[in-house]
Amino acid sequence: MIAAETMGAMIPDIASLGAAGLMGMMWLWERRQSYARDRQIREAHERILRDEQRLAKLTQVVEQSTAALTRMNESQRMMADALRELTREIHYDPRR
Repeated sequence: MIAAETMGAMIPDIASLGAAGLMGMMWLWERRQSYARDRQIREAHERILRDEQRLAKLTQVVEQSTAALTRMNESQRMMADALRELTREIHYDPRR
């Protein structure tokens, strides 16, 4: 990218090229800027694709963790029910 100060210093040289030279210089400058924009867009797209892959892996891990926690919760509930039932049997008094 050409700095504004550099462009300002080049004005006398560019003016000596005439209208065709000026148009050619502007075309070259636009092409360079376009290439830089294309490179930025390509890099951003590559980052988005990498982020998409990472997010997919993260989502998979969260889903697996949620499933594991759900199974653990169910087994805890079953154990609590079994302990309640055992407690009732231990404290059972047939005279009541």
